[in-house]
Amino acid sequence: MPTVALASPTDWKGWRNAARNLCAQGVRPEAVEWQSGEAQPGLFAEAADTALTASPSVQTRVPSAFLTLSRLVICHRDAERFARLYRLLFRLQREHHLLANAADPDVAWAHGCAKAIRRDRHKMHAFVRFRKVGEQGGRERFAAWFEPDHRIVELATPFFVRRFPNMDWAILTPERSAIWQDGALRYEAGASRQDVPDADIVEVEWKAYFAAIFNPARLKVKAMTAEMPKKYWRNLPEAVLIPGLIAKAGDRSDAMRTDGVTEPNALSKRIARRRES
Repeated sequence: MPTVALASPTDWKGWRNAARNLCAQGVRPEAVEWQSGEAQPGLFAEAADTALTASPSVQTRVPSAFLTLSRLVICHRDAERFARLYRLLFRLQREHHLLANAADPDVAWAHGCAKAIRRDRHKMHAFVRFRKVGEQGGRERFAAWFEPDHRIVELATPFFVRRFPNMDWAILTPERSAIWQDGALRYEAGASRQDVPDADIVEVEWKAYFAAIFNPARLKVKAMTAEMPKKYWRNLPEAVLIPGLIAKAGDRSDAMRTDGVTEPNALSKRIARRRES
């Protein structure tokens, strides 16, 4: 059985190149073993050099939708993702419209994994909270701790590069860390929660801002906890305010109704009269 050894658990380029070559040679999915450091090679595994370097007999056709899908699925923690994606690619050579069949088990699995990755990436974008750790060379330095469900650090990091290009920052996770320093991005090994300070002046300001924008009249606890699951609360500075804000939401809503609508100022009244005339 040929074995493909990938560089990392998220080595999409390595998987793509190997899968294309194997598929072009007609190597069936059940005849390939994929390794990425998550498991040891099988007892009777063979090197895949011959299969990967031999001249392809046919050209592999890869739909663009499959490339996008596979790039997301590679980040999932499913140990069978490489093998199942290759099976999808192998089938696509004959079943050209396979991805349109949502009821197919392989297609449904892939879309389910992609959905989980998109959600995890969204949560990282929404719930990373930077804490200031100092300054160097005229640039402020920040650090954040986050615990994603899947291996999405490299997938999610470009968002932060675009949003915070003028400060140096690090996003630390248990398996992978992203470092943006002096306008250059690099990835390093994972870290621990203790590598990020517990609080800073920015956190105090953020808490004040969160309390100010909290609208008790629109509070829906179930919807809030669905969008902001409690598993993230321990790393969110504003989370300590939420129980108290919820407890006082009823009284604050009653007060808002009692106070009524704020009267417009005199300038607004004059502008309104001019428009009417």
